[in-house]
Amino acid sequence: MLKRLMSGDRLVGDGAWGSLLMARGLPPGACPDAMNLQRPEVLEEIAAEYLEAGADLLTTNTFGGSPLALERYGLESRVEEINRRGAEIIAGVTGGRALVSASVGPSGRILKPYGDTDPGVVGDGFRRQVAALAEGGADVICIETMTDLEEACLAVDAARLEAPGLPVMASMTFEAIPRGFFTVMGVSVEAAVVGLCDRGADIIGTNCGNGIDLMVSIAEELARHSSVPVLVQSNAGLPVADADGVVYPEGPEFFSDRITALLQLGVAVIGGCCGTTFDHVRVIRRQVDRWIDERPTV
Repeated sequence: MLKRLMSGDRLVGDGAWGSLLMARGLPPGACPDAMNLQRPEVLEEIAAEYLEAGADLLTTNTFGGSPLALERYGLESRVEEINRRGAEIIAGVTGGRALVSASVGPSGRILKPYGDTDPGVVGDGFRRQVAALAEGGADVICIETMTDLEEACLAVDAARLEAPGLPVMASMTFEAIPRGFFTVMGVSVEAAVVGLCDRGADIIGTNCGNGIDLMVSIAEELARHSSVPVLVQSNAGLPVADADGVVYPEGPEFFSDRITALLQLGVAVIGGCCGTTFDHVRVIRRQVDRWIDERPTV
């Protein structure tokens, strides 16, 4: 993967999973990660559709698979089973045509001294999760939707310790304030890049929290500060409520020109986050292929 990116290749990620799981039977308030054990066929169907849409990376259903996150559902004793099975399901779909991107999300706790959770406990939990993902067949560890730099770095440490042969992607969620882009924990884009790269992340980036126009602006900052490949996974805008429920306003074609802008900035991995669909991924695939075909050769 890293050789491909360093040679100038660009990779396409998949899109949203949570909304699709809910549409296909995940009960309100239930643990999404438990579907790895209860209804693996649903995950296989979604992964196969994203593969058909052109994704180079398929995400495991393990975003909330750390012990502290699973504790909310009384499933902390099943960390290894849930994560290993999550990777196995996606690996069984790829058939060598895509990479298994093992999702590691936040623990859902606030670390001391600002909160009540010991960083060592969080780090140990990430180690259990990553070890199981690697055993299940992960090709890359994707640490995503992080807002606390220390927690993100603990996850990177876990990946380096438990899956030393796998590339590590680390992605944070920023929001626009008058002073620029910061996470809700006050981490700037530059601080995130420096901290994650120093810790050993191979690919850094941003996902969730913004529509694609703001993501282009964040990508400019990421590219300016980063010496490693950059990842961007945008929401399909911010959710709004209408008569049919919650919808995301940015359709696939809205993404089209903005994908070109991301490619021109040098973004190496482009996928979707909340609200994006198989059609969004098809548009990203189309624009990436067009950019690769039309770029000048030396």
